[in-house]
Amino acid sequence: MVNTLYLPELREMLAENNAAELREFSTALHAARTAEFMEGLTPTEAWGVLAHADPETRAEIFGYFDRDKQIEIVENSDRADIAQLIINLPNDDRVDILRDVNPEIVQDLLPHLPLSDRRDILRLQSYPEGTAGSVMTTAYARIPEGYTVRQALEELGRQAENIETIYYVFVVDDREHLRGLVTARQLVSAIGKPNTKIDDIMERDLVTVRADEDREKVAQEVARFDLHAIPVVDDDHHMVGIITHDDVIDVLREEASEDVYRMAAMEPLVENYLEAAFHSIWWKRAFWLSWLFLAEMLTLFVMKGFVHSIDKVVALAFFVPLCIATGGMSGTQAATLITRAMALGHIQLSDWLRVIRHELAIGIALGFSLGAMGFVGAYLATDHATLGGAAAWKFSLVIAQAVMAICLWGTLVGSMLPLAFRRFGVDPAYASSPFVATFVDVTGILILFSLAEIYLF
Repeated sequence: MVNTLYLPELREMLAENNAAELREFSTALHAARTAEFMEGLTPTEAWGVLAHADPETRAEIFGYFDRDKQIEIVENSDRADIAQLIINLPNDDRVDILRDVNPEIVQDLLPHLPLSDRRDILRLQSYPEGTAGSVMTTAYARIPEGYTVRQALEELGRQAENIETIYYVFVVDDREHLRGLVTARQLVSAIGKPNTKIDDIMERDLVTVRADEDREKVAQEVARFDLHAIPVVDDDHHMVGIITHDDVIDVLREEASEDVYRMAAMEPLVENYLEAAFHSIWWKRAFWLSWLFLAEMLTLFVMKGFVHSIDKVVALAFFVPLCIATGGMSGTQAATLITRAMALGHIQLSDWLRVIRHELAIGIALGFSLGAMGFVGAYLATDHATLGGAAAWKFSLVIAQAVMAICLWGTLVGSMLPLAFRRFGVDPAYASSPFVATFVDVTGILILFSLAEIYLF
């Protein structure tokens, strides 16, 4: 609500072309807050406000706009002005934006950029989406090996204005091979000994990633070692860029969002929910939902095969929802635990046998607990008239054993499906609630009626 309070004033300033107040508005608050107050403006109006800010402030505020607004501004504004904006954006951010812009417009923009920026953009765009290279920046602090502390500080002062983070300073040789790292803190602490060689204080055993590695794995490495940034190298250990902690946060947020969507069996929604096209949302939800619906229809055929059992013991039909829900819930729990463990790197495909052993023990324990509850519930809640002459204790035993078996089966299926999906190159998040529940529903009914056939008929 708060951001709508400034819209009439902003539009009035734009109508009057009040440059002084628009400039003051652009610099009075943090860039994120300024962008928030401009949410209600159209892309054209927002760009009209930014035109009165200095280039650095303009780029900073622009970076907090939602992606759709950024793209519309880039595609519909003067090419020379947009080129100036792109020059001031962080290297990785501008590449991300240009990936979504109409390619013809990108080709029009590139000639307006300095040659060095143009080469940097094209090089970063060459890395496939989802790799470390696609989220790295080439604006990092570097110094040659052999420098003294005094030389390093002087060089750092020259680079400071154009680099994204100054905390890590990377040491490279004359061929850009990564040799080590020294922190800004170490340099400041060594000011009293300005002739100290950087080689004597730098760290040599560094955690690095290759440019073609999966960005989610990179995020895990940064989180694991609590790094502010991680260097990206090629196969010959040439330094090609860094990935900063703020980019890692973005990666984790995007990956978490994708997993949430896929756990609900739908394709990730990139657009704003309320602004997304109806057909886009319909298709993303209907595709997997249709397959799951068809799979669930198998339960009809399974139950049809046991219709004679239901005719004899009507009470069996009462416990179908309970039994299949037990399998779905236990399977979903297992799938969630395994998917998260895989995302954090705690479980590898080679650990499948250990996972089975672990979940087998858990499934048996859970099955006994729920089976005992099912026995008591079935014995107390079932009307003898619906048992078709079967003994109440025997019917309760069927329900108890069915709950135990289905719970164990659901646990094993839920733990194995994510590993199987990963083995065949499918996101394990898809193996969560819908797929586990659908699979266990069909097999759960089969287990329940099979036990009834053995014990009651």
